[in-house]
Amino acid sequence: MSTEPPRYPPPGDDSDPFRKQPPRQPPPGGGSPYDTPPPSGGGSPYDTPPPGGGAPYGGTPPGPGDGGPYGGGPGGYGGQDPLAGMPPLADSGKRVLARIIDMILVGIVVGLLSWAFGTSEYDIDPDEVNTGRSFGQSLLAAVLYIAYDTYMISRTGQTLGKKWLGMRVANLNDGATPSMQTTLARSAVLWLPFAFCCACVWTAICGGWSFFDKPYKQGLHDKAAKTVVVST
Repeated sequence: MSTEPPRYPPPGDDSDPFRKQPPRQPPPGGGSPYDTPPPSGGGSPYDTPPPGGGAPYGGTPPGPGDGGPYGGGPGGYGGQDPLAGMPPLADSGKRVLARIIDMILVGIVVGLLSWAFGTSEYDIDPDEVNTGRSFGQSLLAAVLYIAYDTYMISRTGQTLGKKWLGMRVANLNDGATPSMQTTLARSAVLWLPFAFCCACVWTAICGGWSFFDKPYKQGLHDKAAKTVVVST
């Protein structure tokens, strides 16, 4: 058996990976020895400004009136969003609830006037139904609904139902309260078929369109008048 003593690395040898190495001395002036001093103008040492200025990766930086980085108008994607600066769009479910409230309110007036002018027809016997009276009542309802919507919305953008639930009708292009002419067209599209046929079906389709319409949640009457319903 060999009795030769083990050999250890000499004191100045750094080949042992487990040997604690002396700390590196920082360069004069402080900082990490691995840091490369930035150019005299400051900034990152890896930033090299292109000749003549501009963006570091080429191209022309956007000017004050150039809009977003993707081109187009201020929206940055090919034009300004009409809803920019406007409140968020109203929930379609709340719109339906507001419409039901308005229909109940106007329906009470329709019932009273129908009774007063003798246009009411409640007999469900097909042999006894007076078609003239039924049409008269439907026409009266359509006229009152159109008048109610036109007057209220052209004043404040709100019917009572919309006011109680915190929303209003606005022009899509500028967010202003629609004019009397715009509101009349909107109301006529929604309510005029009420006097002739499929009153409930058309109202459901016309108003329910907002559940599926993108991106502005417009009913068919909104599309006709170029309006939207927003929260207040």
